[in-house]
Amino acid sequence: MPAEEAQASAEPRAHGYAVGQRTRARIQGAALREFAEYGYRGSTMTRIAERVGISEAGLRHHFRSKDELLVEILRDRDRASDRNWEAAGRPVGKADLAYNRRLLELNVTVPDLARLFAVVVGESVTVEHPAAEWARERYRSISTTMAYSVRGGIESGEYRADIDPDQIARQIIAVMDGLQTQWLLDPERIDLVADFEAYATALIRDLRVDG
Repeated sequence: MPAEEAQASAEPRAHGYAVGQRTRARIQGAALREFAEYGYRGSTMTRIAERVGISEAGLRHHFRSKDELLVEILRDRDRASDRNWEAAGRPVGKADLAYNRRLLELNVTVPDLARLFAVVVGESVTVEHPAAEWARERYRSISTTMAYSVRGGIESGEYRADIDPDQIARQIIAVMDGLQTQWLLDPERIDLVADFEAYATALIRDLRVDG
């Protein structure tokens, strides 16, 4: 096939792929809002399709089931979080607490995403929820990452050596998730970022070498 014909053949395929990716992104955005508002159980593929402005058959061309769509949104979120943490230089110790503060600042600007996380994690403790495996793996993964950060604080001399990094990691995660849930329920009263800042300051004071 001449080079000109090969290029002409490739261009429609590339265009079609780009259109398909944009449609998938629109579907994920609509599904995020649907799941955040109604939870997994209360959401429907029909309503998601309506939000996007396509037929349900068109929606299922990209995502065969509600399970697949939900898990893909969650996986995409995790991949983005991993990339951001790596780009930040894998912070440890006090630097990681500051990094987590910035994450909460970002969550305030994207409440649908924060709400989706809270709803899905809450629902995932129910029997045979499609996100149950994701939720377990997520907590294992972030606990490992947070413990790595605490150990880094010990190695740098910021934190005492007699603390349990895994225990401290679970406590930090619990505070972040708990504050975020309270903020979602009562955003007018709860200052998510300021409350975490106060907690982080107290934690650093408690963990420091001369504490």
